Amino acid sequence: MIRIGLLGAARISDKAIFQPLKQLDGFVLQAVAASAAERARQYAGAHGILHVADSYQALLERDDIDLIYNALPPSEHAHWTIQALEHGKHVLCEKPFAMDEAEAKAMVQAAKASGQLLLEAFHYRFHPLFVEVMRLVQAGTIGTISHLRANFSVRVPYFAGSLRHEAALGGGAMMDLGCYPLHWVRTVIGSEPWVLNANCITAGATTGGGQIDLTMQAQLQFANGVIADIGSSMAEHLSRMPDTSLVLEGSLGSIEVTGLITPQLANSIKVISAGSERQYSVPGHSTYYYQLQHVQECLQGREAALTGGSDAVNNMRLLDQIYQHAGLLSRGRCRR
Repeated sequence: MIRIGLLGAARISDKAIFQPLKQLDGFVLQAVAASAAERARQYAGAHGILHVADSYQALLERDDIDLIYNALPPSEHAHWTIQALEHGKHVLCEKPFAMDEAEAKAMVQAAKASGQLLLEAFHYRFHPLFVEVMRLVQAGTIGTISHLRANFSVRVPYFAGSLRHEAALGGGAMMDLGCYPLHWVRTVIGSEPWVLNANCITAGATTGGGQIDLTMQAQLQFANGVIADIGSSMAEHLSRMPDTSLVLEGSLGSIEVTGLITPQLANSIKVISAGSERQYSVPGHSTYYYQLQHVQECLQGREAALTGGSDAVNNMRLLDQIYQHAGLLSRGRCRR
């Protein structure tokens, strides 16, 4: 039985933890800690969590927890993840992994030193939809890939205290949304690109300030010559239904994918190759179901971790570089 401790009384835990656990055996919701003890008590009561810790530190010091789910703001990821690892806990850390590359390196080093599992919660990676995309690519279905286009856009309304509109907390479209298309293209190609250029549209003084990117576009190049154009936007005029798309262009055809973040609601793969076209969807549970299943398999020694480690460090390094190319500060330099 894997005993879970929740760092933060976060809304994302409903999708990432509570709903999947209704379909998965082998886990127990052991304890939660929040920024205020009363909030943690209310949260525990609402979600059937067995215990409440008076503080984040108290949660990590409990000896009845195996896995910490870190759903705190990105500005808090490094400190509390490292603390959890040093207390002998495995960690599933929400994306974006850290505030910058330096923090990511420190987190990964702490995981190595402790011998504990550290995963970045790129939940899409474990779903049968993305597994199918990787199968098509590795089978050479569209030949040699030359160009990728990836986008994640969704309306994220501004409100006072919104962490997505606060640079010091790790906000911005590229951090919150763009980290996904960046990870998609890196995973598909299987190597590390460099940034050719990036540009953004920033928030106004009353909706986050000049260091908050509402929209970000970046172009990357891989050593094999492949070009990737990635985009992200959380602008107010967008739909609340996420637009998540990935297009792969190769010497023999193309693959178009939609629904990478919420494939259980709707998804499609269109393959154009050898003069023919076929379009189909991939059935399955939510991405978070497969993410927790992957954590379970890793802890039981049946699978190797697909995220975290150098993968997480490299994604953060490129996020830093994209912000710099766009004329903004890396989030680590935005701390108060």
